[in-house]
Amino acid sequence: MVNIYDISISPLILALNNCLHIIKKGRRFTEARNIEQSVLLNARLSPDMYPLRRQVQIATDMSKGAGARLAGLEVPKYEDDETTFEALEERLLKTVAFLNSIKPVQLEGAETRHIEMMVHDSRREFVGLDYLLRWVQPNVYFHVTTTYSLLRNNGVELGKRDFLGPR
Repeated sequence: MVNIYDISISPLILALNNCLHIIKKGRRFTEARNIEQSVLLNARLSPDMYPLRRQVQIATDMSKGAGARLAGLEVPKYEDDETTFEALEERLLKTVAFLNSIKPVQLEGAETRHIEMMVHDSRREFVGLDYLLRWVQPNVYFHVTTTYSLLRNNGVELGKRDFLGPR
């Protein structure tokens, strides 16, 4: 039997905490080199991709949305107005705190829970486990990886251990 709490909340918290670590390294990099934070926060891997700050916003949106939907709760709303590394750090901490507030009992039966949501102009429907494994986790990992790649590409000393986190 799959324990949906163990395969959802715990990995999401780990990914966000690792993203927090990566973001802190980015902030320290700008401070040490006297670089305007906006240079890195608005960096893109490609002109048609979102900038770094939006990557973090989407990773947190996906994570808080997953926790809430799987637990049958209202999804917390954030303003998406972060313009500093410190503000992104606060957003990550707020999201981790929300996920930590969810108890395993709230996710009992979530693997079969009907999940319905709007994505841009399209209505999406999922069953809980598919929502987690085929929508949420790939999206969170994509946006955290892109955050890592943006900072690494701009000279921040990051390695695989920074992405994977403590053992």
